[in-house]
Amino acid sequence: MLETIYVARHGYRLNWVTQTWKSETGLPRDPPLAAFGHTQAQELADYFLSLPEDQRPTAIFSSPYYRCLQTTKPVSNALNVPIYAEHGLAEWYSPVQPGSGLHPRPASANTLQGYFSEIDPSWSSIWYSSRKGEDVEQCHDRTEGFLSALIPEVERRFGNKHKCILLVSHAATIIALNRALAGDRSISMRIGCCSISEFKRKAVGAKPLNGWEMMRMGDGSHLKEGSTRDWGFEDIMIADGKVVDDNGQPGTEGEPEGPVGLQLPLEDFAARM
Repeated sequence: MLETIYVARHGYRLNWVTQTWKSETGLPRDPPLAAFGHTQAQELADYFLSLPEDQRPTAIFSSPYYRCLQTTKPVSNALNVPIYAEHGLAEWYSPVQPGSGLHPRPASANTLQGYFSEIDPSWSSIWYSSRKGEDVEQCHDRTEGFLSALIPEVERRFGNKHKCILLVSHAATIIALNRALAGDRSISMRIGCCSISEFKRKAVGAKPLNGWEMMRMGDGSHLKEGSTRDWGFEDIMIADGKVVDDNGQPGTEGEPEGPVGLQLPLEDFAARM
């Protein structure tokens, strides 16, 4: 069974350095890493490689956004472990303005493997966030639902193969993931680029979101420059968990939203809970 879950944020984004950047995938709002972000990603890989072998992650589950996959690539190569692209770890977007379209959604694992050969497309995403966006409460609902499905699914699909896994995502999603594993939505936290949070299982046989101890939160001590560009939910305008609406992507007004939420059979999911 899973014993350790590491959660890391992507590295420093190129659009924080310059407004002249190209989306390598053609997806809007999908900037690549800056040079500094690549350095951070390598430092993240070096850190995990420095751990005793039984403490290293043996599988990486990554948001399908380009900057997250770029961050996972050196870790995957250093540890010789696969990357599984998972939409349940995707970027958080606030709710769309009515009539303004939908938020972007990255491509499938099969398509993304054309950019990152380290991706194993045998893993199909088990959760999709809504392209209509989420308020803060819905972001927490998403991550709790996702983790409740992911943990038993990893154990079911891989048996005893993975005791340590790494999740790579975005600041808001990571805060919600950390709070879900800690069992407390009220924990105050800020998450910097390529920082690491770590959770150890303390209860055998507990339900997926029970029995995890937070060993560290948003730790950047493995990075030469320390934690940078940290972010917290307090950085946006919130009233009772609500946020200011955002615009969807122009031209998507008539598009179908596509899959949303849990992608596993409900009866199988309920049996594992």
